[in-house]
Amino acid sequence: MRLLFLGDVMGRAGRAAVTEQLPRLRADWKLDFVVVNGENASNGAGLSVAHAKLLFEAGADCVTLGDHAFDQKDMLQYCEEETRIIRPVNYAKSAPGRGFRIFEDRRGRKVLVVQVLGQVFMKRPFDDPFSHMERVLKTHPMGGQAQAVLVDMHCEATSEKMAMGHFCDGKASLVVGTHTHVPTGDAQILPGGTAYLTDAGMCGDYDSVIGMEKSEPLRRFVTGMSKGRFQPSRGEATLSGVYVETDDRSGKATRIEMVRQGGRLAPAGPVAG
Repeated sequence: MRLLFLGDVMGRAGRAAVTEQLPRLRADWKLDFVVVNGENASNGAGLSVAHAKLLFEAGADCVTLGDHAFDQKDMLQYCEEETRIIRPVNYAKSAPGRGFRIFEDRRGRKVLVVQVLGQVFMKRPFDDPFSHMERVLKTHPMGGQAQAVLVDMHCEATSEKMAMGHFCDGKASLVVGTHTHVPTGDAQILPGGTAYLTDAGMCGDYDSVIGMEKSEPLRRFVTGMSKGRFQPSRGEATLSGVYVETDDRSGKATRIEMVRQGGRLAPAGPVAG
């Protein structure tokens, strides 16, 4: 199976990169299933219903959220109705929506998508991500109920992301980190057959401070004072993420490639076909 995961979509520039490039990549790379993290797609703070629909129209099969899952209030109702949206599995028990789901690709193969929030350096305490992942993976074995298992680990600390990768090794096809908006260069297949990348980066303008216009973050770092709100940068965006190929029988990864398309970052990605 050919899987594509795209990192945090950041504001208008990120949305434009996805809508302009994803349809071409689906065709050129013969993608079977696409997951997009959309939690910053609406002005850098959450995901609105209108922007969720735009990502689906562009070719996303599933959209994951994160700690900003419900910053846009219309998502509270919409994620109950739209089963292709996945919020963190260890969010509050009363939160609407679902933290994991089994999907079908266009050939009927099963794909389990799970999102989990880390705890280290996060602004609010969330439930233990490892116990939640253990329960989901135990009841949805790779190669059994699902031909592929994709885990979106949304958190700050690289160590916590790496720990989750090794915790899921042999039980997931891909563990990929999101949230920091900075792509890492450690794409690898772990000993048990799980593809791993510490952070997919963002789909956004990299002439910025993690996707925000530079002036206000710089002011706060230099002076310790704020003058205005953060605003997403609107320059040409880079589409950032990871491409993975898996074995249908075992669910294990056979190939992993970092994806960088357009914008300021050096291009990277699989050869067409």
